[in-house]
Amino acid sequence: MHSMVCVCGVALALAAGSGCRRGDPRGTPPPPAPTAPATTAPPAQVPGFAFPFEAAKPTALRAVDAFPSLRLERPLWLTHAPGDPQHLYVVQQGGQVLRFEHRPDVETAEVFADFSSRIRQRHNEEGLLGLAFDPGYAENRLVYAVYSASNPRRTQLSRFAAPLGKRVDLASEVEILGVEQPYGNHNGGMVAFGPDGHLYLGLGDGGAAGDPHRHGQDLQTLLGTIVRIAVGPEIETYAVPSDNPFVDVAGARPEIWAYGLRNPWRFSFDRQTGALWCGDVGQDEIEEIDRIERGGNYGWNHREGTRPFSRRRAEGPFIDPVAEYGHDQGQSVTGGFVYRGTALADYRGSYLYGDFVTGHVWALQADGNEVRAHARVANVPGLASFGEDAQGEVYALSFEGRILRFQSRKAGGTPRTFPTQLSRTGLFTDLVSLTPNPALVPYAVTVPFWSDGADKRRWVFVPPGEVVEYDPTGPWSFPVGTIAVKHFEWTGDAPRRLETRVMIHEREGWAGYTYRWNDAQTEADLVTAPATGEHPGPGGTTRRWRYPAGSDCLRCHTPGYGQALGLRTRQLAGTEPGRALITTLVERGQLQPEPGPAVASAAHPRLDDDAAPIGLRARAYLDVNCAPCHHPGGPAPGGLDLRVDTALADAAIVAVVPDSGLGIEGERRIVPGHPDRSSIWVRTGRRGQRAQMPPLASLRSDDRGRALLARWIEDMAR
Repeated sequence: MHSMVCVCGVALALAAGSGCRRGDPRGTPPPPAPTAPATTAPPAQVPGFAFPFEAAKPTALRAVDAFPSLRLERPLWLTHAPGDPQHLYVVQQGGQVLRFEHRPDVETAEVFADFSSRIRQRHNEEGLLGLAFDPGYAENRLVYAVYSASNPRRTQLSRFAAPLGKRVDLASEVEILGVEQPYGNHNGGMVAFGPDGHLYLGLGDGGAAGDPHRHGQDLQTLLGTIVRIAVGPEIETYAVPSDNPFVDVAGARPEIWAYGLRNPWRFSFDRQTGALWCGDVGQDEIEEIDRIERGGNYGWNHREGTRPFSRRRAEGPFIDPVAEYGHDQGQSVTGGFVYRGTALADYRGSYLYGDFVTGHVWALQADGNEVRAHARVANVPGLASFGEDAQGEVYALSFEGRILRFQSRKAGGTPRTFPTQLSRTGLFTDLVSLTPNPALVPYAVTVPFWSDGADKRRWVFVPPGEVVEYDPTGPWSFPVGTIAVKHFEWTGDAPRRLETRVMIHEREGWAGYTYRWNDAQTEADLVTAPATGEHPGPGGTTRRWRYPAGSDCLRCHTPGYGQALGLRTRQLAGTEPGRALITTLVERGQLQPEPGPAVASAAHPRLDDDAAPIGLRARAYLDVNCAPCHHPGGPAPGGLDLRVDTALADAAIVAVVPDSGLGIEGERRIVPGHPDRSSIWVRTGRRGQRAQMPPLASLRSDDRGRALLARWIEDMAR
């Protein structure tokens, strides 16, 4: 992290494990002039909708005490536990993890864990450095901690159990990974679960100054890297994911996800896009912010930021930082978060990060690696780290013992806020009757995605004058400002409105939001953390429903498949409302090129159309429910391609041994004639386990869909 005597930095937003630098820290420089976002088109004109489609020009922020009555000792991480949005957890470098109620007037915090007997803290950058809750923590009660240990001196990643209502049980420790450290600084220490469910760990180059052992470019060591591993209650220590970049590279550690880093003190995942951002602490001149890519080499110690280091070769292939700053602005970067909260709508999509030495906090807006706006917006003395609560609000932790939140300093008027209630979005003119805004056009799809038996209604808005790029078989391309709305409800004997999901094509890409209807069925509130609700069902039964947070939406709405999943020819051309939408867009001149007269022939068959071949219907089912993840370049491993246009022989599905088996005798992904030995069919019937498919937001299996797949698999042997 940051040394109090001699400092080493690397760029933008807290640095854990800084090394030694010649000379004294420089004085605080004047702030850089804010720059306006660079755009290539005017903001979308949206009739009555309240969603901001791009971040506004950053305005000044004020850092204020979030919990004025709490005082801490060297806090360096703040987080929340899955299933527990009512509490926050703070890591103190000395070894304690504190738990307290998430309310401004909280006065006390309880000890959730005390690792002080385990840790080594002989150097300013040693101690308890990181904490991550297992994604299934609400059920399995597992916690992962990173701390400095002795005999030998090392960075230790371990798993612990935290029984319900009790402290972390130190006796339950399972040592996952230990990495020996030649020196006491540059320990990294950030640990977090990615949206893929794997655990990521940041490790510095081993310490001292200048990387004397040249670990940064050495793939035979984990020092100077970000590690990606699979962990969980069913794995004894850890496993290496098969899609890690160096699995098949001779002489390379397969755990490595990215390398060439000096000290990745803090990194974070954008909860909307899944992008991995990192603040890498610099040496003599440059601090940097990186967007971490699979297999990426970030250049240390051949270069510092984009500049050659100590006359070393500075050619790549290296990945340039998204942003960097010199030591006239700060000297030890502290990585932060892409802001996805609701209190500061002007900052939505901005990466907030800072500097430990000067306390400066910047807001960075980037389109890919192209910076559109970058401005200093606040100051936090002793800035050790940032943290994020379940709602996506960002906090700053100061070694002064405080947790701070940010307020807008905007003069005059009311700062923009994101609509946290459905009634404030402008999507509906009357919530009682669910009357849509006249600008929304209704549509329906031929093969609905399985959603635990809920019925759905759908609408879409395309900004006037903007054009949708038509594709007869693949995804359509939609302009900025497009809004797709999908409403979920139970009908029949126990009707209930469940949720209304919104997909918005913002300036920086698609974003998803979920609004959960209240028990009175009069309003729906923005979901900021995944939750499960229990609701009355037919005949006095209880039905459960999984409410995903907006960050979950893009786990299915993947870029490679097309993020507006149902808005494509195969889904629209087979229904009357879908064809009406196509006609409407054509009449408005908004669908180009115009579809030909044979557009209906491209439609999926209905799943209940017994006149259609069973193979076509089964492939349509897999295309809609599975292909968004299982396609080339998709987030699911294993090489499956379940898109309907892929020939079955090329789909890697029939008679193929699965990468992660279920322990079934004679198991294959599909065994012709044997659904019970076909892992794809078995997984569709599992719930409450990691092997279930689909893996997200489903608590009930699709019996009709499974019957269709079973008939198809049986027919393969005939």
